[in-house]
Amino acid sequence: MISYNPKEWFGIFRLHKADTFRKLLPLILFICAYTWLIAYLEIEYFHLPSNSLIKNMPVLHSLLGFAISMLLVFRTNTAYDRWWEGRKQWGALVNNSRNLSLKLSVMLSAHPAERSFFAALIPRFGVELMHHLRSAITRLEMDEQPHPEIPDFDTSRHVPVQVAGLIYQRIQQLQDQKILSAEQLLVLNPELMSFMDICGACERIRNTPIPYSYSAFIKKFIFVYVITMPFGFAFSLGYISVFVVALIFYVLASLELIAEEIEEPFGIDENDLPMPRLCHAIDKTVKEILS
Repeated sequence: MISYNPKEWFGIFRLHKADTFRKLLPLILFICAYTWLIAYLEIEYFHLPSNSLIKNMPVLHSLLGFAISMLLVFRTNTAYDRWWEGRKQWGALVNNSRNLSLKLSVMLSAHPAERSFFAALIPRFGVELMHHLRSAITRLEMDEQPHPEIPDFDTSRHVPVQVAGLIYQRIQQLQDQKILSAEQLLVLNPELMSFMDICGACERIRNTPIPYSYSAFIKKFIFVYVITMPFGFAFSLGYISVFVVALIFYVLASLELIAEEIEEPFGIDENDLPMPRLCHAIDKTVKEILS
């Protein structure tokens, strides 16, 4: 995720990987060339009457502009809601990992070996959940480091479930050994349950994209809207319409690109959630508590 100062104005002009202008530059150049060609033909060759339908097309674009703006507002709001929901789930994972560590630190104050086990396993859940949500990372890359604290670790199955299951298993063993009481198990249960609740919520966001028909319709609408603009604007603006149409296309297409990027918050794009930093924060805090 890009860190920036929201009060800084001049920094907005710096280019970065997520900048939409860089991604749209080939299409912007095509739109400029296309608009110039339409303007050249209409100004130099075609002489339409003042009541021509083409000359009145800017009125139609003004009416359609309101509709497309409403669609893009809904599109960006929906995408941001998905991004913010993902951030809330990871914030809950950070808090619940800390709360579980604090409770275990007190309950297992006389058992340093058990504290070390949980100090290694609790942060591991966040790391494995991050890799699980990032489809670009293969299971082999996810399991590069050995896991001596996790016996029978099977990377062919759902890894976060295995990690959570091992935490449950060790808690149950401690109860069977009378190290933890049934009342203490009830105290630990909310944080233990929250791990898989968070995993399921993140999977819901990752595996349920915006419906294809809706996304495709917006792209088609933007394309038709922009591709027909030069026919009407060339008569009233002349060759200046090249810059006007290119600017309108840049704004509309940029909003769609931004929505596409933030609606999938668990990737490795610059505007995605900083999951590695969150995992590091969990690991650092949990080890401080249980060390």
